[in-house]
Amino acid sequence: MKAIKNGQQQSENHLTQLASVGQIAAGIAHEVRNPLTAVKGFLQLMEHESNPEYINIAQLELENALTTLNDLLQVSKPDQEEEEPQSLLIAVELESILNLFQDKMYDIQVQTYYQDTTTPIYGKKNQFKKAFFNLIKNAFESMESAGAGTLRISHYIEAKEAVVCIEDTGVGIPKEKLSLLGTPFFSTKETGTGMGLTQVFSVVYQHGGEISIDSEVNQGTKFTVRIPIQKEPQRRGVNKLDLVYTENISIKDFFLNNKDRFEEKLLTEAINVKDKIEEIHKIGNINLLSNAHKLVLMVIEEREHDMISFAKQEGIAWAKFSLTIAFKLEWIQAIRRSVWDFLYNYYQNLSKDQQGGFYFSLERSVNRLFDQFLTSFFISYTNHKDGMLESQRKLVENLSVPIIPISPAISIVPLIGAIDSFRSNTIEDKLITEIANTHIQTLIMDLSGVAIVEEEVIHHLIRIIKGISMMGCKTVITGLRSELVKKMINMNVTLENIAESKGTLQVALADYLGN
Repeated sequence: MKAIKNGQQQSENHLTQLASVGQIAAGIAHEVRNPLTAVKGFLQLMEHESNPEYINIAQLELENALTTLNDLLQVSKPDQEEEEPQSLLIAVELESILNLFQDKMYDIQVQTYYQDTTTPIYGKKNQFKKAFFNLIKNAFESMESAGAGTLRISHYIEAKEAVVCIEDTGVGIPKEKLSLLGTPFFSTKETGTGMGLTQVFSVVYQHGGEISIDSEVNQGTKFTVRIPIQKEPQRRGVNKLDLVYTENISIKDFFLNNKDRFEEKLLTEAINVKDKIEEIHKIGNINLLSNAHKLVLMVIEEREHDMISFAKQEGIAWAKFSLTIAFKLEWIQAIRRSVWDFLYNYYQNLSKDQQGGFYFSLERSVNRLFDQFLTSFFISYTNHKDGMLESQRKLVENLSVPIIPISPAISIVPLIGAIDSFRSNTIEDKLITEIANTHIQTLIMDLSGVAIVEEEVIHHLIRIIKGISMMGCKTVITGLRSELVKKMINMNVTLENIAESKGTLQVALADYLGN
């Protein structure tokens, strides 16, 4: 087992390296990002005049380039974000981040061990959220190839430090590569850029923390993050933002005039959703940024009916494409926080006479409408999801009891796989209903693909065959496997006088269809 502990000297070396990288990155970002953005715009204009496939590929490559540049710039100049340090509870943030990975928890077991959950740390919340998101994301990805595994996350306080351990049972990291982790553009993944871990190391070091890594190939990896607990200084209130304001401007126009600034603020608030914007747009054709602006205007203008209709549409779209609902919740709450920051700055520009009662009148309206949006969204999402699940349930039921008509009077029921009590009830319901509706006279039930069933299920099948006979329909059983026959003999159960037996389905078809 190889362990690397990055102490104060490594922290200083790392920051020095990043400073050099930062100088290069700033120049690259300035000289390359703008032309790339322009090219992307022209490609979008050409979309209706050229081969869409080639343009889509070009746009994808440009997106990758822009993402890489933005990541590098963020890591090399992490203080560029206008984010004030604040108190935060790491355990709460870890739980919130885990909710974003619900779609990966079917085959991977997640174990959490939280202690000292009420002890806060002081730092830049969004940067910490992004760092822990990257660590958890890497852990899930390291176990994806195996299709299973265990993720263990623990939190506790030790020697005036908050300690977070994120451990997976994934592919592990070769010992010769451990010392390179956190270096820009170094990654153990084929398609990785290494910027995620670079961001993690940078955030931890900026807050005076340390990282240790234990890893073994094909055994897993454990990241241990230690953050010193610092006392929070006196609060300075809501940030004063650099916004465009003119005298007597309406709230609506204030938001419209500062649309770009609002978007920037929103993206810093929704740090983990930011990376999912393009993916969500591709999957469900949902433009998160455009929809955020629509929602804000509906709330500001108190267009409640329009907002409820919009929420219902959003709920259906997110349910239809099975998008992770935790991202939506984090996104809406980020919009709400950004709106209140803007309203505070609008309020600060009002005269004392105009300020009277302003905040109190808005508080009830704005928060009520955001709550109404979330309520309508979740109801719509749940209803559509329930409808989809019901349709899938009926489809599964039909597939589990396939009734195939081969003539107006004869049908085949080929049963495959295990038959439990739930499925035997489904078989009973489907067969009795179909015979009543279509007046089947002969039902050929093929059991050649049925696994060994329990005694209770065998008794139930006998009762079903008797019920079929009561409806004037003859049952022909084919493909009885030796294991099932032995079990019926031991149970002293027979098909005599209630069904006819044939060795194979082919024999039954030949006898009843004359082939």
